[in-house]
Amino acid sequence: MSRRARSARAATATDRTRPVRLAPADILRLGLLGIRTRRMRAALSALGISIGIATMIVVIGIPASSQKALMNELSALGTDTLRAEPQPDQKPPVLLPEAADAMAARIGPVTFTSAVANTHAVVRRSDRIDPDDGSGLAVLASRPNLLEAIHGKVRSGRFLDPVTERFPTVVLGHEAGLRLGFDTLTPGQAPPQVVIGNRWFTVVGILEQALLSPDIDRAVLVGWEAARTNLGFDGHPTVVYVRSAESAVEAVRAVLAETVNPALPGMVHVSRPSDALAAKRATEDTFSALFLGLAGVALLVGGIGVANTMFISVLERRKEIGLRRALGANRGQIRGQFLTESVALSTLGGLAGTALGVAATIGYAWSQHWPAVVSPASIAAGFGGAVVVGMAAGVYPSIRASRLTPTEALSGT
Repeated sequence: MSRRARSARAATATDRTRPVRLAPADILRLGLLGIRTRRMRAALSALGISIGIATMIVVIGIPASSQKALMNELSALGTDTLRAEPQPDQKPPVLLPEAADAMAARIGPVTFTSAVANTHAVVRRSDRIDPDDGSGLAVLASRPNLLEAIHGKVRSGRFLDPVTERFPTVVLGHEAGLRLGFDTLTPGQAPPQVVIGNRWFTVVGILEQALLSPDIDRAVLVGWEAARTNLGFDGHPTVVYVRSAESAVEAVRAVLAETVNPALPGMVHVSRPSDALAAKRATEDTFSALFLGLAGVALLVGGIGVANTMFISVLERRKEIGLRRALGANRGQIRGQFLTESVALSTLGGLAGTALGVAATIGYAWSQHWPAVVSPASIAAGFGGAVVVGMAAGVYPSIRASRLTPTEALSGT
């Protein structure tokens, strides 16, 4: 036999004994084979995984929705609001600059500013009442955006706007309306009027009770320009309301006095942050720790379920493993088959669990009248966690399967 023929025969023998490399598509088909042939077991396994992932999303989403509702309630207590006003009982009185609220708006974290000013005028129900009897009510010049600054609401009628603030119109605080005998405004009827100084003003609105600003409840609010024109108002605000990012409330408070009155910052009193802000931050920290703990437990339960399913699958399919090994499948191919099956089961369970968890969270939040909070991060963590946990849980069973020799697997021992 020639040298060339011997070389060709040796190469042919080597090719016959060389293990066949499986393409990724072949490994995927092998991994899905166990799912297709054992559909009930695969469905139950995926159901267990989906319940674990749905539980994780629900135990994060429902507390998050509850937290959002609670945070909204706490925010309504003025956690982001400060007020600056001159120190009282000073002689001569301290005056804030006319543009104090606009100056406060230049502070970086500040999101909203407004102001009111005491006109020192007297309001009466009619011109027949003693000119000195003001019923204990203050007449305040108001910016049109005051309600947004104090979280206020109109109960009847409307608030001042850039048009009505120039005319003799007023808005009554909740207590002011009761004292003056005006409980509500009836559409279609002539609006009531009150006397301020010697001028009649038309009532265009009545406010709800202002929980954050009791002084507004006992006030009659006049437009800024109307107060200048009709009441001799000098334009200097007496209270500046400031809203800022909650994380920066303390920083804003530290510079607010210098900002609204650079000439006499020591003569400006700035309110301290609301106690509700401390409660809100403590609540956020508590909820964050709770979320992490619940998510970890849910992922752990899901991972144990996947690992248990795959381990049992190896025990059930020992003869299949032995037959494939006897036909030439190497350890890497066996590992790839079982690992692919584990990831596929986790992916299917993750998709179903994500949909189930989102639906359950939205439904429960809706039934409790909470804002539904389903974080994209929790959805991504749930689905991604299912795949990662499934992969990790399938590692040991796949290695165990690959270590079985053909004789061990076929004997069933």
